Amino acid sequence: MNRPLRLKDLINLEMLQKVQDNFSTAVGIALVTVDTRGVPVSKPSGFTGHCRVMRSGREGRACCIRSDNAGGRAAMARGSPTFFLCHGGLVDIAVPLVLQGAYLGAIIGGQVRLDASDEIPLESLAVNCLPAPRYAELETLFQQIPTISYEKIHAAAYSLYYFAGYLVEQSYSNIVSQELNAKNLRLMEESKRLLELEKSLREAELQALSYQVNPHFLFNVLNTIGRLAYFEHAEKTEKVVYGFSDMMRYVLKKNISQFVSIHSEVEHVKNYLYIQQVRMSDKFSFSIEVDEKYNKVLCPFMVLQPIVENCINYAVETRGEDGYIRLTAHDDGRDMILEIVDNGDGIDPVRAKDAVDGTVEQRSGTGIGLHNVDKRLKFVFGDAYGLDIESPFLPGEGTTVRMRFPLNFDPGTSL
Repeated sequence: MNRPLRLKDLINLEMLQKVQDNFSTAVGIALVTVDTRGVPVSKPSGFTGHCRVMRSGREGRACCIRSDNAGGRAAMARGSPTFFLCHGGLVDIAVPLVLQGAYLGAIIGGQVRLDASDEIPLESLAVNCLPAPRYAELETLFQQIPTISYEKIHAAAYSLYYFAGYLVEQSYSNIVSQELNAKNLRLMEESKRLLELEKSLREAELQALSYQVNPHFLFNVLNTIGRLAYFEHAEKTEKVVYGFSDMMRYVLKKNISQFVSIHSEVEHVKNYLYIQQVRMSDKFSFSIEVDEKYNKVLCPFMVLQPIVENCINYAVETRGEDGYIRLTAHDDGRDMILEIVDNGDGIDPVRAKDAVDGTVEQRSGTGIGLHNVDKRLKFVFGDAYGLDIESPFLPGEGTTVRMRFPLNFDPGTSL
């Protein structure tokens, strides 16, 4: 890993967008992630009407980019979140994204007005942007922006700061782990020498762990926001925050070579589906019918979410409304069979086979994809345990994905 990393090389932008959207919804501030020049690398989350109009013109957009760049650079220089007035007169925050001392970009948030009682001196960092470009509706839109307390915007800024630092470190850790894991898989396929593979996997785990940082900051901040939502009687916000906290705790504490219980995987997917349901304004429903007797069945870490995420991306979102996703489980005495069913338009059986075989590129927020899930299942349990995809490929008839897991599996006997 000698070449300099860019933000888009380091962080999965689809995953970053979802995290950014969820955080914006939960906290109630606008967010955008920019590169080292202030140019957005993500779509805007929760932008105000004022700022959408400001960025609609070439001059205003250029000023916003310069303002965001100045904020990010100032935050990098200070090594902490920076609070400033943008060229349009709104309060913004800048959180630097830094890896091993190198500036990668920043998360810019805010687009708010402070409560009148909060007399906090803020400097203007925008360069060559004063006065701001004037559009007829800006003044009215400016006055429509709700005010927020300095305490709340301060808490949001430091929530982002701790989370962003952890996200960058963890993303770099994942890149290192993936490179080492790929090397281990090649070694396994070429030599089939069990002892050498086990040793290499242990080295990969240690390398990944060496880049992890203490997650307590992140979860303490998320829990603080959850308590604040509780006291403000924002029940949906509270549930989203705690669900998101549980998801991140689950993802960040695990390692790609570990086995987990079906119960843990299902709980993680349940949190993921709930947050997606809130994001999409309840345009789809879901049910999970997995009997408690299967709770201790073991499976590889993170094999369910990529399948469920495909349902969201290719069935629910394309349908627009009245979508559903259903998880059910049964067994045949030897294996537990888990089925993930949606009511989308289905998939061409040839394309489904190509996706599982790895002959077509798959997009996935987790970076795993159908092919890698199938390959992992077969590698751990044997060739009879790959993915089974069934679809009539007709509008509304949906897709069923089946996964099998041995009821009595001993990780010590695998590999």
